[in-house]
Amino acid sequence: MLEIFLLALALAADAFAAAIGLGATYQSEAKIPFLKTALLVGFYFGVAQGVMPLIGYALGSTMLGWLSAGASWIAFVILVALGIKMLYESRSVNDEETQINLSHRTLLSLAIATSLDAMAAGFTLNLLAINAYLACLIIALTTAVLSVVGAYIGRQSGTWLGSWAEALGGLVLIAIGVNMVV
Repeated sequence: MLEIFLLALALAADAFAAAIGLGATYQSEAKIPFLKTALLVGFYFGVAQGVMPLIGYALGSTMLGWLSAGASWIAFVILVALGIKMLYESRSVNDEETQINLSHRTLLSLAIATSLDAMAAGFTLNLLAINAYLACLIIALTTAVLSVVGAYIGRQSGTWLGSWAEALGGLVLIAIGVNMVV
């Protein structure tokens, strides 16, 4: 269960960082109240982060028979690559304050973009002795809660915290990947 929660936290880091950015760009004179905006961010990011690992899990379970001999190493490579990608992206966060139009289309696009890593990580759910559906639910709920919290933090602190969250998520993914082959 600890592995699932750590995976959920790591995968939610992208969404958390994006939510901080969205909260930082929220304009107080916007037509939509901030609570509704924060809840929409949490909903979109949570659903996307819950569905994408299921897609990865389904793809992984169909290919697992073909790749069973090297599955742990494949999971290691995927998780470490995703972790390195998150570390790299955490260094290139743009601190410029720009207003973002928070339409449903924008939120859906951001949710999908931040959850692509979760689809790749979903492949590794086949290698853990866990219920993949429960894991995806935990990932979705963790992401939703952290996204709402991130939006509020961003509104108060600006975007600087988002890069630290993404870097930490990258380190956790690398640690989970190393743990799979050790």
